[in-house]
Amino acid sequence: MLDRVLGGEPAEKALTNWGRASRFAGSGDRAAIRDLVYEALRCRSSLAALGGGLTGRGLILGLCRATGQEGLFDGQGHAPAPPGPADMGRAPEGAEALDMPDWLLPELQRSLGPDLVPVAQAMRSRAPVFVRVNTAKTDRDRAMALLASEGIASRPHPLAETALELTENARKLQVSQAYLSGQVELQDASSQAVVQALPLVDGMRVLDHCAGGGGKALAMAARARLRILAHDIAPRRMADLPDRARRAGAKVTLTDRPGEAGPYDLVLVDAPCSGSGSWRRDPEGKWTLTRQGLDQLRATQAGILDLVAPWVAPGGWLAYATCSLLQAENADQAAAFLERHPGWAVQADHRFTPLQGGDGFYLALLRRP
Repeated sequence: MLDRVLGGEPAEKALTNWGRASRFAGSGDRAAIRDLVYEALRCRSSLAALGGGLTGRGLILGLCRATGQEGLFDGQGHAPAPPGPADMGRAPEGAEALDMPDWLLPELQRSLGPDLVPVAQAMRSRAPVFVRVNTAKTDRDRAMALLASEGIASRPHPLAETALELTENARKLQVSQAYLSGQVELQDASSQAVVQALPLVDGMRVLDHCAGGGGKALAMAARARLRILAHDIAPRRMADLPDRARRAGAKVTLTDRPGEAGPYDLVLVDAPCSGSGSWRRDPEGKWTLTRQGLDQLRATQAGILDLVAPWVAPGGWLAYATCSLLQAENADQAAAFLERHPGWAVQADHRFTPLQGGDGFYLALLRRP
């Protein structure tokens, strides 16, 4: 599977195809193999150095060497062949030791400063699983009790008042009554913190412009009585949102002409970005991002901000968010917007990194005069 992913096949596709063709593997085996594939991708450059090559064998040999299990490569039964001269490894150095693209290291250093090394180390591990308590239906204590009754352990997380970190049996969540009844929703703690920081009050007209699956729209609906419209350039991403909204007891209106329904008291732009803050969940994105791709994303971000700015009512808010760690996509974009739109002001900005527990996120609250 790793060889296929390194050859360009998406990891999810490789895992799905393997599972369908390997009926002998039980659910536990499939979960364990998925974990190994993603662990190898998160630590791709350091494991390739330890394992002697950027191949599936090299990555898993590097993982075994890193965890003191090289003896598993003994050639017995189904085990891989013992390491030979072609498998000589070495200690990773520089960017490869941080498992970050070497071309991106200067921008990461500028963006993170002294946090670079600890953030990079945190990004080499699996991300926690968080849920958002839907306060329109329940409260945190009752949600924790309901999850516990179904064998799912959780604990409050300080990033957001609604955030629970699942500490046991997280894979049971999507068949649990707590989830199916809309009392909890999967949502990263930093994403919840972004919504918690929005200046929402009852009666506002709100547009979630890059809505995706609609997680932030639903989180906003639970915070105040709002008229919420959701838009995405790829409407199929919102296909499940009506059902999710019904389950959550929320009202969200989908629109393909958001400009015609303005003005809005608040427009949330959760912009397309590098995803560098969520590379624990999507490690492939770390290795496929290029300089040209980053430049294109920055142009897209600026274009979206300029597009939606006229839709904000006088005195209203434009909330610019990314799941990125990069200053080029974050504070630099907010500053460039102010240069293009005199009179607007940044009222607040927030930066979240994995050192706080959740994904990397950024939020700038821009106010129209």
